[in-house]
Amino acid sequence: MSENKIRSVELEKVCGITSALPVNPVFEVAFAGKSNVGKSSLINALIQRKSLARTSSSPGKTQTINYYRVNKDEAREEFAPDSYLVDLPGYGYASASEEVKAQWGRMIERYLEKSAMLKAVFLLVDMRHKPSSNDRLMYEWILKKGMTPVIIATKKDKIKVSGRDRALKDIREGLGLKGNAEIIAFSSVTKEGREEIWEKIRECRL
Repeated sequence: MSENKIRSVELEKVCGITSALPVNPVFEVAFAGKSNVGKSSLINALIQRKSLARTSSSPGKTQTINYYRVNKDEAREEFAPDSYLVDLPGYGYASASEEVKAQWGRMIERYLEKSAMLKAVFLLVDMRHKPSSNDRLMYEWILKKGMTPVIIATKKDKIKVSGRDRALKDIREGLGLKGNAEIIAFSSVTKEGREEIWEKIRECRL
């Protein structure tokens, strides 16, 4: 297995509701999920930085599309591929106004439809809870856009070992996953699942 080393990473672009989406020189993978599901913590774990992607105990912090360029112009096999990790706005934040929720939805939809370099979407679901109606809608929405999302079950460390199989089954059934669709269980604390996610990202380069 490759080491997926990180030589460089930077927050290169930030797009709001009125921003034009960039045409990037290398492929993108996007991370979607409800507010407070752990997207920023996952991205920080992937890039081996503590706080480049800003985390918050208050849901709804990510209100823009954030493009993180990883290993710019790096071609050595032991390094993670030159790519963009794209952090999409969190959905399902109950305290946000309906206008703001609609804006976030339009941003995500526009990105999924218009980004020419998008190669994969990772959909994050909190392992502690059954998928919400918003999670199911997002999963079906991504399918309708012609992509099959990779499901990441976050906060694995917060579930007892004895309850993990049940939690994964609940996610599978709650989203209506077909056949043996893969779920990657992830913990930003122990970093379990990090290498599996990077291997999925590597596959996008082939």
